[in-house]
Formats: sequence, C-alpha cells, structure tokens
Amino acid sequence: MFLHIKTPQELGLLMRATRKLQKLRLDDLAGSAGVGPVFVRDVERGKETVQLGRVMQVLSELGIELKVDVPDEVMPAFTALKATGVKPLTPRKFTLAKRENEK
Repeated sequence: MFLHIKTPQELGLLMRATRKLQKLRLDDLAGSAGVGPVFVRDVERGKETVQLGRVMQVLSELGIELKVDVPDEVMPAFTALKATGVKPLTPRKFTLAKRENEK
C-alpha cells in the first residue's frame, strides 16, 4: 500500500504502528537498526531535525521502503548527477580568531 506522507509526524506514526504490529520494543528496534532508543523515540514523535541517514536505517529495519514521486523532467538531471556524483564537502576550518570576529 502506498501512503502520501506529508509531515515528519506522519512518518513517525507510520514507523510506530509498524513497530507495534511487529511486536518490537523500541530499544530492540534501535539496537537492530544501529541507533539509540532516544533517536527512535524522537523519530516516532515526529522530531523534524533527525538525521535522514539514520531514519533510513530504521525504515529499512522495519521493512519500509521510501519512494519519491518526481516530475519526469527532473530525471535527466538526476541521472547525470548520479553518474558523475557530487563534489564532497570540505571540512570547514573554524578557528578561535573567527569565533572572536563573530562576537
């Protein structure tokens, strides 16, 4: 079944319902997904600032596959980016001098 998820809260409710149906304790799901129980609790409660990669781990552990519906005209650009990749982020150098200047 496909659901139209519009908010982090809806995704969290779906994850909680799936976990409960599978009779998984929150801490057991967290352990098998490689995340902490507080993280799973936060996701289930719809926290908006959770790390997407970790959410994907929990979704995978629950057997939930995330799919997106994109306009056809986006696909050529996506395919090109997927083939070439994107330049990795360079770590920012944050020095004490910069901190002093920001004050």
